[in-house]
Amino acid sequence: MRRVSILGATGSVGQSTIDLIARAPECYDVVALTGGQNIARLAADARALGAEIAVTADEALLPELRAALDGSGVEAAAGRAALIEAAARPADWVMSAIVGAAGLAPGLAALEQGATLALANKESLVTAGPLVMAAARRSGARILPVDSEHSAIFQALVGEEISAVTRVIITASGGAFRDWPLERLARATVAEASSHPNWDMGQRITIDSASMFNKALEMIEAREFFGLTPAQIEVLIHPQSLVHALVGFNDGALMAHVGPPDMRHAIGYALHWPERRALPVAALDLGAVGVLEFRAPDEARSPALRLARVVMEEGGLAGAIFNAAKERALDHFIVGRIGFLDMAPLVEAVLERMLAGPDAARGDLTLDRVAHMDHLARECADVVARDIKQQG
Repeated sequence: MRRVSILGATGSVGQSTIDLIARAPECYDVVALTGGQNIARLAADARALGAEIAVTADEALLPELRAALDGSGVEAAAGRAALIEAAARPADWVMSAIVGAAGLAPGLAALEQGATLALANKESLVTAGPLVMAAARRSGARILPVDSEHSAIFQALVGEEISAVTRVIITASGGAFRDWPLERLARATVAEASSHPNWDMGQRITIDSASMFNKALEMIEAREFFGLTPAQIEVLIHPQSLVHALVGFNDGALMAHVGPPDMRHAIGYALHWPERRALPVAALDLGAVGVLEFRAPDEARSPALRLARVVMEEGGLAGAIFNAAKERALDHFIVGRIGFLDMAPLVEAVLERMLAGPDAARGDLTLDRVAHMDHLARECADVVARDIKQQG
């Protein structure tokens, strides 16, 4: 029996992970499930899987969670400290699928106790990549990528030397607005941005896909995970979302990973690694697909990609600033304070101010400094959002 925990169990990645584990319950001993405000889902899954503990990030919802778990034998807890304690419980394999910077500390706790970390929380590497990789080295833990693009790169590198890699191409569907004219994007609504043409994901990551901020985060994540230079990382628009990434080698070859847009593929690969086992994922009929399309991204439409390169060149705490500003820009867009096209200028303004300020991002990278810069960047983003709203 493998002891497993799922951090972010009520989100789309967490639910796909639970789907795979529930198909072979005799193989897994579920330690911890954590979630946000969907208490009914969290409690139902904890009961069904016989988890040791279920944790909600929202302390105010602890009474509701306790009531939902009454008589089940599943321990209930709430709050940030409880999330970290649950992540630190001995486990063989931990899915890190908490959305945003909130996933960093629990992921580090899982690594420090030596668990294999299946990493879907890209923000961990964006905000504190060197810290995360160092934690894995200290404990002897392994990190396995779960983002479909990074899992694709990881799989394409099996049996290869990273020194032979000359380029990595991450594909992007282009999101809900890939074919919209630029002038129409200024009027894009939250509802329109929340509908993805290919993937079934949560609202925040779906909007990030439409703005290409998700792809910007993935560029930074690829640099940190695989030790690439910024110049080696490319992005291509691929509307079908079937080729998830390509790796180019010094002999001119390109190795592509091709599969359906189903997160259970990347999750299952990480769950069963180093073996490759059968998964409940549809086989591709390339004859029916017919044509695979690719085109270069337009940075006038997707300035997030340019900002990702700025962050990679700066290094240090620039990633923490970038992610925090991005998260707050998205918050302000969702509640209607700023428009869709205001998000990238907001993030760029925060980067410029923070990198030039007294708390510049070039100091030592520690968890406390990451948290401090995250806090300052969010405050700065709120100021910039207010300025944008006042300017009309």
